[in-house]
Amino acid sequence: MAEVRTARSVWTGSVTEGGGKVTAVTSGTFTDLDVTLPTRSGAAEGNTSPEELIAAAHASCYSMALSAGLTRAGTPPDSLDVSASVTFDMVDGAPTVTTSVLSVSGSVPGVTADQFAEAAETAKNGCPISRALAGVEISLESVSLA
Repeated sequence: MAEVRTARSVWTGSVTEGGGKVTAVTSGTFTDLDVTLPTRSGAAEGNTSPEELIAAAHASCYSMALSAGLTRAGTPPDSLDVSASVTFDMVDGAPTVTTSVLSVSGSVPGVTADQFAEAAETAKNGCPISRALAGVEISLESVSLA
């Protein structure tokens, strides 16, 4: 059965002078995160952005995909540290998410650096958020700490 997760954004005012509040409806884990155009395209000043939320989704989804793959192979990780950096740029005059750079380091007993890199690449390609971002260049840096 398909799982549905819902977030809501309420925006007031013009795009340049107004602002929005983003809430995780399904889980309730965050409410009223501030978003504005000036902080989206400049200094964050304590506000989030759609791109930062995409980065959070990508990092968390990828860490689950990598953990699942390693566990299926009989080598569950002791720890994984994943970050995703999403780039928001103008392409042909339109604002566009252009890249998501994943960086992962992990401690996985019994796994060589080459095996870790292979598992990391497999997870990058199989992660549901990676697949959702199919039109975005996704690169990966992996470091085995074992």
